[in-house]
Amino acid sequence: MSENSVQDDSPSGDFERLTNQPDPRQPLVVIIGPTAVGKTELAIQLAIRMKGEIVSADSRLLYRGMDIGTAKPTLDQRQQVPHHLIDVANPDHIWSLTVFKNKARQAINEIHARKYLPFMVGGTGQYVRAIVEDWQIPKVMPDLELRHALENWSEIVGKEGLHARLAVLDPKAAKKIDARNLRRTIRALEVIFHSGKKFSLQKVRGKPTYNLILIGLNLPREILYQQIDHRIDAMLEQGLIDEVQELLAKGYSPELPSFSAIGYREVIDYLQGKTTLDEAIMLIKRHTRQFVRRQANWFKLDDPSISWFEMKNQPLPEIESLLRCKLQLH
Repeated sequence: MSENSVQDDSPSGDFERLTNQPDPRQPLVVIIGPTAVGKTELAIQLAIRMKGEIVSADSRLLYRGMDIGTAKPTLDQRQQVPHHLIDVANPDHIWSLTVFKNKARQAINEIHARKYLPFMVGGTGQYVRAIVEDWQIPKVMPDLELRHALENWSEIVGKEGLHARLAVLDPKAAKKIDARNLRRTIRALEVIFHSGKKFSLQKVRGKPTYNLILIGLNLPREILYQQIDHRIDAMLEQGLIDEVQELLAKGYSPELPSFSAIGYREVIDYLQGKTTLDEAIMLIKRHTRQFVRRQANWFKLDDPSISWFEMKNQPLPEIESLLRCKLQLH
């Protein structure tokens, strides 16, 4: 089923009654949690049971051809439930946060117009927060000369060195930006230099646009790490190295920001002879664990706005019951 496809069967009368709820805003179910916790399959099952469609809030799933290394929902999974914002750009077409926010809101509103329930699912905290909190994103126009200067500087001090400079100017912003993500580091510095204000202070919250229900999925860290290791081993068996080789053979530069996604950079280094395969696999697993810890900075277990569930308890029925109660569906 294509990214914009619609289910053939008509929506249940239950969802149509949502317009009569005390909160006049349209509902949006947001499913968050660390990578490999099981968000994708649980969201699909909920969407099937509750006449829903899924909007991806994962920056890695935007890109065509980057399937195995991103653990992208399979074609079979996407045939079960319509998915949006997956396979919408080539690896050399970089989406800004503003573009994502506009496209996500458009997808959500179109789902509402069809009288279906939107589920936003993802592990990119910045993307989720931009929708949930209706961020008013800084309107600093790109400065190509400054970006080029910062890129040149990064070649001297390294990505981590440039990120360290950001940490001096804006520790809060640096904490939420992966040091390997040069594009985001440069954008934060660009905004700071042009505005004279911290980047972290310029994402002003708007008024909540939707009737939000936030569902958090969690696992004990040792179990989550085991699942991460199994997933990475499976990716390699499924052909991750071949996938990276095919992308490079198509002419995509290994320096593209999209290749900063965990798994791709490490495999590229292996293909370029910078590491052994065993070293690359070890680094993928290590970097994924580090990513999990950064994800935790975006959504806290003690946040009262999030209903957290332990995935080891098979919480699908409990989550469905909670959603039906909050949305007054029977």
